[in-house]
Amino acid sequence: MEQLKHECGIALVRLLKPIEYYVDKYGTWQYGLNKLYLLMEKQHNRGQEAAGVGCVSVNAKPGTEYIFRERALGSGAIQEVFQHIYDAVNKNHGTSDITNLPFCGEVYMGHLRYSTTGRSGLSYVHPFLRRNNWRSRSLMLCGNFNMTNVDEIFRQLIEQGQHPRLYSDTLMILEMMGNYLDREVQHLYELYKPKVQSGEKLNRKIADNLDLAHVVRRSAQLWDGGYVICGVTGNTDMFAFRDPNGIRPAFYYYDDEIVVVASERPVIQTVMNVKVHDVQELNPGMALIVKQNGSVHSEQILEPRNITPCSFERIYFSRGSDKDIYQERKMLGKLLLEPILKAIDNDLENTVFSFIPNTAEVAFFGMMEGFENHLDEQKKQFIIKHTHELTKDDLERILSMRIRQEKVALKDIKLRTFIAEGDSRNELAAHVYDITYDSIRRGKDNLVVIDDSIVRGTTLKQSIIKILDRLEPKKIIIVSSSPQVRYPDCYGIDMSRMDEFIAFRAAIALLKERGLQSIIDETYKKCKAQINLPKENVVNFVKDIYRPFSAEEISSKITELLIPKDTKAEVEIVYQSLEGLHRACPNHNGDWYFSGNYPTPGGNKVVIRSFINYYEETGTR
Repeated sequence: MEQLKHECGIALVRLLKPIEYYVDKYGTWQYGLNKLYLLMEKQHNRGQEAAGVGCVSVNAKPGTEYIFRERALGSGAIQEVFQHIYDAVNKNHGTSDITNLPFCGEVYMGHLRYSTTGRSGLSYVHPFLRRNNWRSRSLMLCGNFNMTNVDEIFRQLIEQGQHPRLYSDTLMILEMMGNYLDREVQHLYELYKPKVQSGEKLNRKIADNLDLAHVVRRSAQLWDGGYVICGVTGNTDMFAFRDPNGIRPAFYYYDDEIVVVASERPVIQTVMNVKVHDVQELNPGMALIVKQNGSVHSEQILEPRNITPCSFERIYFSRGSDKDIYQERKMLGKLLLEPILKAIDNDLENTVFSFIPNTAEVAFFGMMEGFENHLDEQKKQFIIKHTHELTKDDLERILSMRIRQEKVALKDIKLRTFIAEGDSRNELAAHVYDITYDSIRRGKDNLVVIDDSIVRGTTLKQSIIKILDRLEPKKIIIVSSSPQVRYPDCYGIDMSRMDEFIAFRAAIALLKERGLQSIIDETYKKCKAQINLPKENVVNFVKDIYRPFSAEEISSKITELLIPKDTKAEVEIVYQSLEGLHRACPNHNGDWYFSGNYPTPGGNKVVIRSFINYYEETGTR
């Protein structure tokens, strides 16, 4: 499939013992830093555009740095960041006091970035940092999130008297939280200053009594979006906070030595060598908070509402090594049995099954399991029905029947198509995949190939169908383990333009073909009329575009749009049903990409804006 730029990855490490403890037990002060590196590398799938690392040291002496940060761009950013860190450490290797070494601290923060806004450059790479000579007022922030109501947050900052430097949700959240953090610290300062004369004791008093949950709670009242936001103050108070709808995922583990937070559960299991039940999921609306003194507790910041965890996490984004995700992806493949049987006219004997590498492999296993069970049931029923007539040859023929599977498609090379333009670029793109020649019987076999999702269809048309057609199958059936993607995401996945979706283009084509252009025009008028309404009053009228058609009609049109010229084989595209998705992933019902049912009011505002941009041909996101 065409790779989606999506999500982001977060990693937090909080050491609960003095640095010397880790030197004595593990032989290095870099225990926490090394854990962070592993957490980030094992989440590399979540962000390959940039990476950043932050560190806070509680023991830094006045006159020395206590917050460190390193960021880099590109797919090799993790290695580059850590190389710079280790170079800085080695440069100061002769330092007698290890607590004065760069990146020697108690709190480590890591971030992997995929842009969902189209903005790039080092200034947009997390963690974001708000420095201050007062430790308690310093704040470093990173997250996996996208806010739908940046305009409202922007206006609130201005009303507070601030002057935002960038129209960026991350920076605005940093400044919003920084403002409330300043107020909290100022309140404590005024409370304790008359009682405590020593500046050092006063700082300690403020740090001991700083209510980080209160700061997060006041900041989050206006937020609309999907998010896991992580932060650390200069005094090493740390938090990780998940949105009240539970859209974005977060998991944590802690013992008496360490606290670890990451975007995915198996990552923590592997890095910390712990069992699945040792890793906890951060509940919707809840924050995990670690105080400077090492105390760990969770606190409900916002009440959970309309809990809708992202289903695309289960289909594609998260690592398939999670025990639940692995089974869910298998079930997604298994539930495609009936529509595939229909597409091949029940001809299992002359059908070969395969998958698009590499993310669809687990769904392929489930699909194979479903067909093997189906074939076993057919064998059993035949034997029962013909018990008294079966010969030895009949039994051998029945027992030898197998579901045929081959690795037909290969992800051959990562082509640098930027060297070409126009038709020559498309010609290069056609060779991203290769095939295993003579893996099917020409002109006789159907070829069923499963993919995890078909969003834009670009790779299918430019590469996959063309290359599969070289095998000369009787029929090519491309199967998507997820339903038709019909609506833009606004919670952290780079799917923002309506005309990018092949399902939307198919619906528009059908409306025009059948003389229903008026539906397109009326939908635009309805969307345009809502543009200045509060997000809570906005209705997703874009659903009207799909209403006249069945899912099968749209799938048929998608097939027509994606078949390359000169394709010899018959082609059919089969999608997972919405009901199948919910059956396979019962605990992750966030399906707005497929259904248009957005879990927050801001989602409806985003989708109508996206449709208006399409209709007016602005080309904007």
